[in-house]
Amino acid sequence: MTEEKPNQKKESIQELLESFRMASERKRLGLIKVLEERVEELLSLGSSLMSGFDNNDCDWSPGFILQLIHRTDENFIENNLDCGDLSWFTAPSEVGFDYSPLQKYLINESYEDADRFTSSKLRELAGEKAVKRGYVYFSEVESIPGIDLSTLDKLWIVYSRGKFGFTVQAQILDSVGGRYDKLWPRIGWKKDGIWTRYPKAFNWSIEAPSGHMPLVNQLRGVRLMDSLLKHEAFIAKS
Repeated sequence: MTEEKPNQKKESIQELLESFRMASERKRLGLIKVLEERVEELLSLGSSLMSGFDNNDCDWSPGFILQLIHRTDENFIENNLDCGDLSWFTAPSEVGFDYSPLQKYLINESYEDADRFTSSKLRELAGEKAVKRGYVYFSEVESIPGIDLSTLDKLWIVYSRGKFGFTVQAQILDSVGGRYDKLWPRIGWKKDGIWTRYPKAFNWSIEAPSGHMPLVNQLRGVRLMDSLLKHEAFIAKS
């Protein structure tokens, strides 16, 4: 007769949250399903839910938790977390821009709307001429405030499980030896030598390839993308 193994003690929801926060990338991804199955326990924590997380960090674990609870109960954040406009993360701007609409799009996983907002803000940050012509010249990128670029990048990272954002694109570019001809297919902007048609052929979901968003108009050539990914705001992070 075989001896039965003692029942393992189930982690409390607080312990699970802490494990998720501190876990390696691989283990964290493995805990997503567990958290989804225990979302009602997360909701039961009320105002203490996010107490172990830092809204200044560029960390996707709290972003996922916020997306999960908002998907389950769209009133929870407003009623418990003192950020009724869904802007839990700090989002500084050198020029006074309001990034709460971007946080709202991303927490709702409305990635296409988030991408359009990002493109619009990049034009505004580049100046009146960029707004007027409808796109940014590579020579205008250097003057874009690093604080604002970092904020845009951070919000994309924290609400995409670390899959999307300018620094993600820069890391992938570095991994392919700085070759844009290899970057485009890796991030899903080109397939079999043909540019992905905007917007319908893009994958506006979390299932998209890493680096797929935000979109920088590739039809402007490599120089715009290169200027953006090599902005001092991102060089400092590498």
